[in-house]
Parts: sequence; C-alpha cells; structure tokens
Amino acid sequence: MLLMIDHQPQMAFGTKSIDVATLRNNVAGLAEAAKTFKVPTVLTTVASKSFSGSIFPEIKKVFPDQKIYDRTSMNAWDDKNVVQAIKDTGKKKIVVAGLWTEVCVVMPVLEALNDGYEVYVVTDASGGVTDQAHNMAIERMVQAGATPITWMQYMLELQRDWANQATYDQVLSIAKEHGGAYGLGIQYAKEMFNTGEGK
Repeated sequence: MLLMIDHQPQMAFGTKSIDVATLRNNVAGLAEAAKTFKVPTVLTTVASKSFSGSIFPEIKKVFPDQKIYDRTSMNAWDDKNVVQAIKDTGKKKIVVAGLWTEVCVVMPVLEALNDGYEVYVVTDASGGVTDQAHNMAIERMVQAGATPITWMQYMLELQRDWANQATYDQVLSIAKEHGGAYGLGIQYAKEMFNTGEGK
C-alpha cells in the first residue's frame, strides 16, 4: 500500500532538498502509478486548516473522492485513524512518501518497521528542509531496515513486463508526462520509429 504524508503548501515552502516543481512532478507520477495499479493508498495531511494548507492539487486530481486523514501529530503513526486505515488494506508492505523526510516521514517509517511492516521510502517524492536533513533521515531509515526507491522505479517494478498490456498504455502515458528525459525518449521513439516500446 502507499502512504502519502503531508504533501501540502506550507511543508513545500520549507523544502530545500528538492526543487518544488520537481517534487510536484514526482508526487504526481507516484500517485498516478498507484492508481493505475490499483494500489491501496492512504492520504494524510497535518493541520490543513490552521497551518499547512490543502493536499497538493496533483494528488487531489488523482484521488478526487478519497478521504484525507488530517492530523495534529507530526507522527502519522500516532493517529489511530491513519494506522487503522493502513491495517484495513490488509497489506504488509508500505511505500511511503512525504514532507518533511526528517520528521513526518522518518517517524512513521520507524514505527511501521517496528510493527513488522516491510517499508519502502520514495526518496524523490519526499523532501527535507536541507540536503543534510533529508539525507540523514534516509540513512537512518535504511539503517533501521527501510528500502529507498524512486517513483519511476516503483512504477516500473509494478509494471515488471512490457507484455502486461492491461497497464502498458497508462504507464507509458505517465512516463511521457512525468518521466523527464525518459518520457521524452518514449515520445521521440513513437514519432520517429512508430514504436511504443518502453525500452
């Protein structure tokens, strides 16, 4: 399952480890990949009405009718509704992305690991207030047993095989829109060689 934590304006304002435009692009790609593969997704915010603002519009566009769990605690694992929503998915693998890496990501990741979950952290759909803050948080989570991944890696691991036609077109569409040079290469190959092959 995918847990997206506190992708909100106020949190983005303080994020310095990744350019915010790149962050928003990566978050959109991650959300679209999860929806394409029907991955159970839990969305959380912190103090959305009083401080941090609404969830990124890119996420809201992908999950327009989904419940968003708004918290007061920095640690999503302290919120019983969030933890119950995660348990209700019945999954033991959690993919996590959020702001900030060194607070609202690291805390629930460590708790989830302690509770026996297999945890993956999407490093390029997360961000910290400095490079060092982000990097040290990733290092701490890895030392505790989490696995770092990127959003594109996540999507392509879900796809696994280009013969998987059920999601083929949508994966290429997401890659073209959010995949940078790779996406441009797909577009180029299609135009020049009339092929839709992903690699």
